[in-house]
Amino acid sequence: MAKEVIAVFDIGKTNKKFFLFDMDFKEVHRDYTYLEPIQDEDGHPTENLIELQNWIKNTFHSILKSKDYKVKAVNFSSYGASFVHLDDMGKVVTPLYNYTKPINNDIVEKFYAKYGPEIKFCRETGTTREGMLNSGIQLYWLKHEKPEVFSKIKYSLHLPQYLSYLFTGIPVSEYTSIGCHTALWNYEKEDYHEWVYQEEIHKLLPSIVDTGTSINTNLMGHQIKVGVGIHDSSSALLPYIRSIDKKFLLLSTGTWSIALNPFSKELLTDEDTDSNCINYMRINGEPVKAARLFLGNEYNEQVRELATLFGVSEDYHKTVSFDADIHQRIKDNFTHKFKWASLDAASPDVQAPMQFNSYEEAYHQLMMELVELQIESIQRAIGKDNIKQLYIDGGFTNNQIFVELLARGFDGMKVKTTDASLGSALGAAIAISNVELDQKFLKKNYALKKHRPLITN
Repeated sequence: MAKEVIAVFDIGKTNKKFFLFDMDFKEVHRDYTYLEPIQDEDGHPTENLIELQNWIKNTFHSILKSKDYKVKAVNFSSYGASFVHLDDMGKVVTPLYNYTKPINNDIVEKFYAKYGPEIKFCRETGTTREGMLNSGIQLYWLKHEKPEVFSKIKYSLHLPQYLSYLFTGIPVSEYTSIGCHTALWNYEKEDYHEWVYQEEIHKLLPSIVDTGTSINTNLMGHQIKVGVGIHDSSSALLPYIRSIDKKFLLLSTGTWSIALNPFSKELLTDEDTDSNCINYMRINGEPVKAARLFLGNEYNEQVRELATLFGVSEDYHKTVSFDADIHQRIKDNFTHKFKWASLDAASPDVQAPMQFNSYEEAYHQLMMELVELQIESIQRAIGKDNIKQLYIDGGFTNNQIFVELLARGFDGMKVKTTDASLGSALGAAIAISNVELDQKFLKKNYALKKHRPLITN
């Protein structure tokens, strides 16, 4: 008998993944591919939309033909800040411009001169000035730099909603995509920002629907609920929100370390904006206060340097365990020694010389300095909220020293780690299911572990 499943396409910048989950949200099948980027008209790398569409179509058709599975629903999670522009015939008008694409600074200056001051605008929209990463600015850029192209656009869909459109032919907008550092949404007014109306951009943005919306669609003779898509960061947060009954902060670690506070009722302040705090959005339209730190990138740069300095392999850092004696020795006479290569955080004007007795000592010093910055970032995300639970997911959950130092820095908090490798895909499956999750969900599905302080003599 065919197993009933929920299908999810989880589209990242690098890997394109397809999952099937059973009705208990256990993964029963996965497929993935890597698609070589192509170039836009300026030679900048961009998503190969045609190849992506072909892979999605072929993958889904093969599952529908399978006698092993009966697909009840399909949903989509993907990276944000990326628009697909359609003409009145539903054809794609432009490349899917990469959010890393440089943008003419004159256009950006003109925008903030008209709709600023910048700090006020960023506070209202929950953004920092990020060029194309503020996807609304892309529409402004098209209107003023490429008016002949802009005039052809009937609808502009964020990528998750475009993936849904491929299945339904119905264009929609959705909260989590609108709310992820796009500069489109005014969090104070809970509506599109005034500039969107003044520039008549709103005419290109379809009606907003709830993230849990599904559209009943006949696909190859099968009646299937098709979801409207969800932004990957908001999707990754959803299983936590649905299964935890107390306030918490989620620290999602990787190249970027993002502290997500879904319980902040306060709007961003100028100081928050100045400190690289932004807003994401929950599926119900409420803001998620987020503080970002380029932690993983900086970590990789520094451990490469340490490997060279001590003549060890680049993977040597993975063998270092927490040493209470080294930690105490550094703590007793703590001074900053590392100069940051990629962090916005200022390095101290006066730094101690980079002299260490061993790799292990240098590594402990590095982790203590990085965790100091991480603690500051988390505290910015928490703000005035009374939060006593900290969940950590992503690559740094396996770093014993990182977790130990973080737990010591937040002595009054319960610190827990999870293995959320399925995070955004599982969130998309949950979003279309509209089910209640119990408190055992994270333990069963995410390998939830309570942090236990390391015993020291």
